[in-house]
Amino acid sequence: MKIDIGIAKKERLTIADGLSKLLADSYALYLKTHNFHWNVTGPMFQTLHVMFEEQYTELATAIDEIAERIRALGAHAPGSFKQFQGLTEIEDETGIPNAKEMIRQLVIGQETVVRTARGIFPVAEGAHDESTADLLTQRMQLHEKNAWMLRSLLEEN
Repeated sequence: MKIDIGIAKKERLTIADGLSKLLADSYALYLKTHNFHWNVTGPMFQTLHVMFEEQYTELATAIDEIAERIRALGAHAPGSFKQFQGLTEIEDETGIPNAKEMIRQLVIGQETVVRTARGIFPVAEGAHDESTADLLTQRMQLHEKNAWMLRSLLEEN
């Protein structure tokens, strides 16, 4: 059945392509954060273990919301490691870095998600896609806050 939500097909698919990149970045960040939750060690273990769990749990919910928005726009959501790897800007980590390096990498990941979301925003706004714009605004706010909180752990007085 034809989709008639007040956004032209071309615009819907352009927005969905951008959201697919956001989904891939979010999934890559989820995976990295979960990995670090499992493998963090050192004096900040408890703090980081709990923080990382909170962040990957929130990301799991966000991943579903982003994928469902892609579907609502009439596109198929990517859902394989290979697809995500081709779309994400977040570098994979196969080793086990120390806690400080984990934090540094997660700051970069959080900021990457923000930039991806921000890059889609003008297209959604131009198409009067308030639903996507709202989703993007929420993602940017949360990831900017997460980046700030993680970054503050790296500051030395």
